[in-house]
Amino acid sequence: MADSAARKARRIRRIKEEIRDFTFVLPAIIIFTIIIVIPLISGIRFTFTDWNGMSKKINYVGFQNYIKVFSDKDLLKPIMNTAIFTTVTTVVINVLGLALAIMAVKEFRGVNVIKSIIFIPLVVSLVLVSYMWMYVYSDFFGILGWSSPLIKARTALIGICIMAIWKEVGLEMIIYLAALKGVSQDYYEAATIDGAGFWAILKHVTLPMIAPAFTYCIPLCIANGLRMYDYAYVATGGGPNHATESMAFYIYQYLFPFNKVGYGQTVAVLYLIFSIALSQVVTRLLRKREIEL
Repeated sequence: MADSAARKARRIRRIKEEIRDFTFVLPAIIIFTIIIVIPLISGIRFTFTDWNGMSKKINYVGFQNYIKVFSDKDLLKPIMNTAIFTTVTTVVINVLGLALAIMAVKEFRGVNVIKSIIFIPLVVSLVLVSYMWMYVYSDFFGILGWSSPLIKARTALIGICIMAIWKEVGLEMIIYLAALKGVSQDYYEAATIDGAGFWAILKHVTLPMIAPAFTYCIPLCIANGLRMYDYAYVATGGGPNHATESMAFYIYQYLFPFNKVGYGQTVAVLYLIFSIALSQVVTRLLRKREIEL
């Protein structure tokens, strides 16, 4: 009888603790529901309409918007631009961030100043970064006799990629640096005694030991690339000749300037599903790689 009462008391106490813990996250859940969940559900409803975003009258058109998405040739350019931007920035930012981290992990005079200089662009807003690089491309490049890459369709996307790399590489450097400092020096000493060179140590010791950092950094860079909007909007307006038009910018144009909310929301929903799926696949592959290493 006493044991039963004690178990009941422990169960009640555990329930009270769980309720108390839940109250801490409840405000965040409410805010997330209001800002994300409810608009998302409303947006899905608008994908079956031809609503222009202003009219009180909403006409339901069934799956016409979805059919149009898969037959819209204008979507090919934003898809290609986004794919190129995401691939280039993800590869360069992670390779460069890792290289800087390997150099910064060795303490030397002025290393903290260098790390601060590289990290500072991360705290600058995307809009300000765009204006800064527009000035660099137009005025500083002009002094050197070079033309701005943003004015040519062939080089505009490269110019946008440079902006993103300059801004984001500091974060990856800090993450990789923290991971490198967590690797025991015993591994490096053992590899050196065995006669391993720099590249052998990098391949067989450093990279496997910091695999969790890759699992964080690579999906983060992919997500940033997929939602690229600010650079295209501020620096080039999607031009010249749609050369820097990203998927996010394409969706924005249909939602607001073109007032085709139904179609724009359809593209947004499908793009969201694709982004989530890609993120899950990449994350699982990287986590599986962690286990193998």
